[in-house]
Amino acid sequence: MNLGATELIIIALVIFLLFGATRLPNAARSLGRSMRIFKSEMDEMKTDKDAKTQANAEIAGNQPAGPVNGETPEETRRRLEAQQQAQPQVQPNQQVEGNQYNPNTNGHSTNQ
Repeated sequence: MNLGATELIIIALVIFLLFGATRLPNAARSLGRSMRIFKSEMDEMKTDKDAKTQANAEIAGNQPAGPVNGETPEETRRRLEAQQQAQPQVQPNQQVEGNQYNPNTNGHSTNQ
């Protein structure tokens, strides 16, 4: 969709008539602030992503995920399984002793 100069002038005129001369500077100022906030958040997300990638690379170290020279596929599978078992396993439905929050009881504990 190509907008020519005449179309842009018509759009600007319609916006000027709808919002008036008093609201346009405030709207432009608000738009500028929003764009600046959006840009800073995007930069922050990129920085966070780069930091996570770097941290993951440091954690992983130089351990190859694939076969090491001279390893058979069976040895590779065993090595990878051993690495996975060495990492702590988190189970989502672990039972914890003591008072627990139950959202169905409006904050009252069922373990009394």
